[in-house]
Amino acid sequence: MKKQILTTVLASTMAAAMLAGCGSTSSGSTESAAAKDTAATAAPAEAATDAATESAAAEGSADYEPCTLTMDWWGGDSRHEATQNAVNAFMEKYPGIQVEVNFGAWSDWETAKAAEYVSGNNPDVQQTNFDWIGKYDGSGGTYLDLNTVSDTLDLTQWSDTDLDLVKDVKGGIAGVPVAMTGRTFYWNKATFEQAGLEVPTTLEELEAAGPVFQEKLGDNYYPLVVGEYDRAILMTYYLQAQYKEPIISEEGKLNFTQDQLQEGLSFIDKLEDEHVIPTEEYILGEGADSMDKSARFIGGEYAGIFEWDTAAGKYISALGDSASNLVVGNVLDGLQSYSKVSLMFSISAKAEHPHEAALLLQYLLNDPDGVKLMGTERGIPESKAAYDTLNCIDKLRDAITPTR
Repeated sequence: MKKQILTTVLASTMAAAMLAGCGSTSSGSTESAAAKDTAATAAPAEAATDAATESAAAEGSADYEPCTLTMDWWGGDSRHEATQNAVNAFMEKYPGIQVEVNFGAWSDWETAKAAEYVSGNNPDVQQTNFDWIGKYDGSGGTYLDLNTVSDTLDLTQWSDTDLDLVKDVKGGIAGVPVAMTGRTFYWNKATFEQAGLEVPTTLEELEAAGPVFQEKLGDNYYPLVVGEYDRAILMTYYLQAQYKEPIISEEGKLNFTQDQLQEGLSFIDKLEDEHVIPTEEYILGEGADSMDKSARFIGGEYAGIFEWDTAAGKYISALGDSASNLVVGNVLDGLQSYSKVSLMFSISAKAEHPHEAALLLQYLLNDPDGVKLMGTERGIPESKAAYDTLNCIDKLRDAITPTR
């Protein structure tokens, strides 16, 4: 069976721990750059319920031109709904700016986007992957350098460390990092209980669960489901734990030999053979576009998923009344994780209205009203303004506690 070997591992830090209180001045939100520039004509802000929200909530009627912007993103249904609501609220706040949106599941999404980049038709505002900087912006001319619109999009809400990660070959900022992310496990505790098991905390426990599931629940039940891409990352976690070094060195060289990579592939084969994970043919045979739409996952036949920690929302939404059965697990003992920039928002270098595009990102990522609507659908935000806004209304917990 064909398996794809993961060739890029990104070294970065995980999202900051939840330390700051709502009124903290050390990481407090600041008024947006656009609002500062138009303070003389700004409408009075509504009274805020706490210091951080009040400082972030100053509103102003920034100068802008009536125009139409295009925007796209990928994700699950809950992300689509949250983002569409935020875009609608933006258009209400800025009458005359129309935003035409396009969104869908990740399946085949990048293939379509790659064709757009070749033709130069990528939208004005776009959710982008970290590695797209190298793939589609190799000359530094695809994405707008966001420094050029920093009077509108308040880049001071992101740390220099974050912004250094998303620079293009010219040193420009190709996109704002929405969140940091890493892969972890989510378990359907109800299915494990049916098998008479606790959710696994070690790789050994996971491997032992496969035969138990098959014997007690039947051939259609598996402790874990991983697709082709997921298998590549899981294999990486396994090899990094075995050899105590990342699969790719800081110099961009592959650290492992062909024999070691074969060992990783054999590990994946073993999980199939021992009924821990289904075969790719079995997964694809269902025809689900993504795992949150899989009837096998929703029905509990797949009792575990291996996903980005920013993706919990779509699985919680898919499970509906059974969402309380989904519990987040740590990376299993016996595996070694890594983290990366989850995703970015970028503006096309060809955008005819970069100021208005920057207004849209400022609203979605820094403005308290937009931030509340966007929520944690893309993970715990790296923007200090967004972090403080969501922390004040107890929304950050939603991103890390799926059982709520």
